[in-house]
Amino acid sequence: MAEVTANYSNYQQFEPKDISWKAEETEAVISDSRPENGECRLSDHMDMTELLKRGHMEYGCQHYRRRCRIRAPCCNEIFDCRHCHNEAMNNINVDQKLRHDIPRHQVKEVICSLCGTEQEVQQVCINCGVCMGEYFCETCKLFDDDEINPPRIQGTNPFNISKNVGYLDGLWHKSKKQYHCDGCGICRIGGRENFFHCYKCGCCYSILLKNSHPCVEGAMHHDCPVCCEYLFDSRNDVTVMPCGHTIHQNCLKEMREHYQYACPLCSKSVCDMSKVWEKYDMEIASTPMPESFVNKMVWILCNDCAVTVICSWAGVRHALSTPDTRSWWLGVGA
Repeated sequence: MAEVTANYSNYQQFEPKDISWKAEETEAVISDSRPENGECRLSDHMDMTELLKRGHMEYGCQHYRRRCRIRAPCCNEIFDCRHCHNEAMNNINVDQKLRHDIPRHQVKEVICSLCGTEQEVQQVCINCGVCMGEYFCETCKLFDDDEINPPRIQGTNPFNISKNVGYLDGLWHKSKKQYHCDGCGICRIGGRENFFHCYKCGCCYSILLKNSHPCVEGAMHHDCPVCCEYLFDSRNDVTVMPCGHTIHQNCLKEMREHYQYACPLCSKSVCDMSKVWEKYDMEIASTPMPESFVNKMVWILCNDCAVTVICSWAGVRHALSTPDTRSWWLGVGA
C-alpha cells in the first residue's frame, strides 16, 4: 500500500533517511535466507541480524524511537505514536467536540517507516523485513527501540517512583526493561522483578513499598492535584506521598518551593515537619496572651491523625501531641 503522511503539530519530526536499497532487493535477501533442506542460508549481501537492525534509533518521535507509525482507529489518521495523536487531537486549536484520545489497544494497522508499507500490527515488516521495534507488545500495540534510560538524580524520599511508575529513582539502567503488567493493562518500564502490582491502589509500585505504602483505592487513577494531568499513564515522574495519594514529582517540588507542605487532597503533611512545629512552639511561648483570651477554648482537628480535641486558644496556631504525632493547626473558635 502507498505511504500516507499526516502532520498535525509543530513538534519534532524524524524523516526517514534516504534508502539506497529497494524492497525487491530485500525480498530477495529474505528469500535467500529461508530454510533450504533443513538449513538456513544467509544472503551474501547481509545477514538477517543486519536486516532486522536496519534503521535502529534513526526513526521515531520525541516520545519513542521506533521504525513504524500507527493509524489511529478513531480518526483514521497516521501518527508517530499515541502521544503524538493525543497532543494533536487535544490541541487548543481543535474543535472541543472533536478532541479525543486514541484507544491504544484498538490500533490494528501500522506503517513501516523504512518502506512505507501499511500492514497489520506485528513486530517485523512483511515487506522489507525490518524489526519495527526492539520491544514489542501485541496487547498495547507498543513499539520501542530506545533501550537506554537517561541518568536520574537519586532522591532520599522512600516513596519515589518514576516515569509511568516504571523504574527506581536514582538507578542507571542499561535497558528500559519494559514489561507488560496484566493488572495495569499497559506496559511499564524498569523490570518486572523490581515492581509489584497493588490491586487496591490499581498500579505498579516499587518493591521497596510492598509492605510499607498506605493503600488508597485507585490512587493512580485520577488527575494530578496540581497540574490535572491523568497520572495512571503519565510519562512524567510520579511520587507517592506518605498519605498514599499520588502526585507528579515536579509538582510536589514546586509546592515545596512555594512553602506548601500538605497534601492538596487530604491536607496531611508530606514531609517531616518537626522542625517547623518547634519553631511554632518558640513563637507561641514568646507571645504574651491578652487577658481576655486566657480562658478561651477552641476545637481543633488534626489533619495528620484525625484526632479532635478542645484546647486553650493559642493565638494563631494550636498544637496537639499524641504518641504518634505532633502537629499544629489553625483553630476554629468555640
